[in-house]
Amino acid sequence: MQDVYFAGGCFWGTEHFFKQIEGVVSTETGFANGRADLPSPTYEQVYTDTTGYAETVHVVYDETRVSLRFLVSMFFAAIDPLSVNRQGHDIGTRYRTGVYYTSEQQADEIREVFAEEQSKYAEELAVELLPLSCFYPADEYHQDYLDKHPDGYCHLPLSLFTWAKQQKPS
Repeated sequence: MQDVYFAGGCFWGTEHFFKQIEGVVSTETGFANGRADLPSPTYEQVYTDTTGYAETVHVVYDETRVSLRFLVSMFFAAIDPLSVNRQGHDIGTRYRTGVYYTSEQQADEIREVFAEEQSKYAEELAVELLPLSCFYPADEYHQDYLDKHPDGYCHLPLSLFTWAKQQKPS
């Protein structure tokens, strides 16, 4: 099993999106890469946009069933990669986009996908590509939110979840 962390705007939709992908074993919402002097931030603290944390989804995947390259490509299909601190109607630094890796091997593979994605745009991508410095799980209320609240708010269109489920991993 491998781990990777995706900040794709509101973590409710990002988590639900990745749960649709074959080979994803588990997901967990939380907060990543914020201020070192504020460990284990609460949702209320992160919501102030003063903590440096991004709403992030920890994705555990079976590398024999789905590649990291495929997951990162799927991530780009679910975000606006040119939007700074905003996805859909959600605005603030906590909604910035990013991919946070746990090894240099992962970083090299992710950089290749970033380069392919960048070639599609004249503007610079507004997606962080950084090592994971820290991750703190969100409270239970935010875990599997759209499973618990199927009519809950989501910045992603419902059709994207169906599309993700239909994609065959590589």
